[in-house]
Amino acid sequence: MNWYIAVLKKYGVFSGRARRSEFWYFTLFNVLISIVVTIIDLATIRIGLLTALYTLAVLIPGLAVQVRRLHDTNRSGWWLFIGLLPLIGAIVLLVFLAQDSHAGENRYGPNPKAEAAALGSAGIVL
Repeated sequence: MNWYIAVLKKYGVFSGRARRSEFWYFTLFNVLISIVVTIIDLATIRIGLLTALYTLAVLIPGLAVQVRRLHDTNRSGWWLFIGLLPLIGAIVLLVFLAQDSHAGENRYGPNPKAEAAALGSAGIVL
């Protein structure tokens, strides 16, 4: 849940890098919350208002964390548009998002995995 909140705190931050765990935990909690909101919506209002509001609320942070995840694999955020291609685009994007971080610093900043490891070895708990 901390990763979900961390992504929401970086609401419109498209720069920098995002670890796999940040992206996938955000995605997991986003799907779970979407399911709950949809069930509540169907049980009460039945017009999809709550689902639409939630979807709009997490649209920008969802796009931002995807762009930062692509940055972590040393790809431009523009690769996000490959997902618009039917089937093959979504598969390619999924592979890109699942890949490990680019080792070391890249043009988008330092490796967040290396920073977390350095903080952990210094006795600092994230």
